[in-house]
Amino acid sequence: PDRLSKNNPPAANHLTVDTFRYATQNTQVNIINMKLAIASLLVGSAAAFAPAATPMRNSALNMSTETTTEKAFAKLPASVKPGVVTGDALVDLLDAAKDQGYAIPGVNIVGTNSINACMEAAAKYGGPIMVTFSKGGGQFIAGKSLANDADEASIAGSVAGAKHVHEVAKLYGVPVVLHTDHCQKAWLPWIDGLVAASETHFEQTGTPLFSSHMLDLSEESLEENIGICKDYLERFAKMGILLEFELGVTGGEEDGVDNTDVDSSRLYTQPEEVFYAYEQLSQVEGGAFTCAASFGNVHGVYAPGNVDLQPLILYNSQKYIQEKIGSEDDKPMKFVFHGGSGSSVEDIQYAIGAGVIKMNIDTDTQWAFWDGVRAYEAKYHDYLQGQIGNPEADDKPNKKYYDPRMSLRAGEEAMAARLIKAAEDLKCVNVLN
Repeated sequence: PDRLSKNNPPAANHLTVDTFRYATQNTQVNIINMKLAIASLLVGSAAAFAPAATPMRNSALNMSTETTTEKAFAKLPASVKPGVVTGDALVDLLDAAKDQGYAIPGVNIVGTNSINACMEAAAKYGGPIMVTFSKGGGQFIAGKSLANDADEASIAGSVAGAKHVHEVAKLYGVPVVLHTDHCQKAWLPWIDGLVAASETHFEQTGTPLFSSHMLDLSEESLEENIGICKDYLERFAKMGILLEFELGVTGGEEDGVDNTDVDSSRLYTQPEEVFYAYEQLSQVEGGAFTCAASFGNVHGVYAPGNVDLQPLILYNSQKYIQEKIGSEDDKPMKFVFHGGSGSSVEDIQYAIGAGVIKMNIDTDTQWAFWDGVRAYEAKYHDYLQGQIGNPEADDKPNKKYYDPRMSLRAGEEAMAARLIKAAEDLKCVNVLN
């Protein structure tokens, strides 16, 4: 890995004045002046030809001098610090989740209100959080009035949101994973724009802008799916970005991805498919990845009996890979759980036992935010019917009630409360200290 170069110019040769102690005073002065001139030339030459400092690669070796000297969290590796987590620190965080038996909430956001609610919740439940940008969410952050024909609004909004997280995440005192959600083949230009932004950020800081990206190429053949993922992972690995890929199909509809009419057989991934992906992606040097394997999970919330989850598929896949590679690790693959909203606690925790280290949440937190706003309006309804006049007096102003920050804050609080409940279900409470 690259190292920060140090401009240490070679020391000038010291001329010993004692050698000339019998010389005249003028000769001594001339010699001293010559010495200073030579030293000055040597310093200037060394500085001119010294290599420029380059950002440190985000590697475990480099981290040993930066982050292992003092642990920020008693229950996590020393590489994991408050703020945005990338590279080796992210792998360490996910390994800790797998080993300790919990999953991180991965929450879709649409603006700074939902972003902040995520981090507020994490600070309260005492665990990490994954802030997840969708293509549509990025567009919404940039502004729905903007053209998005070339994904320019989706790219700009996602980058702007990510920069917001980088600025404030440390203040919440928790590890934050910056992730992007489903990206099908037609949407790859969106990811290309985000990767370019990460490359610029990496050149400037030594870390990528985003922690991880999901490529959902499950509509393509297995070989094409993993082939494209492998190409992207080659690029990701150079910066320490983790890849999340999908096998099979997550049913239902979410943020422009509609699989409501998909054949039910595609909702269940086979162990052989998981192993093929594991084997291919493991060939990428320095690559890190997680797998969104389908086991009947569906986006959205449905009446009981309409969703048939089969987390046993994940256990079978782990066993298959373990036997194939001869590993002592009984959970060689890190799985993620899509379509988690509305799932039973029993199914969630059984899946965690199979190596699930993150569960996506969107539908439930959308409802929670709205419900907070709705409850605020109901509570202060009579103060929200005009700028002047309320039950207290006909001429009393209502500005402090209709200030948008009041209802939005109510939405944030309700969303944070729902995420604390989700963290409890995921056994992600008090996992930092």
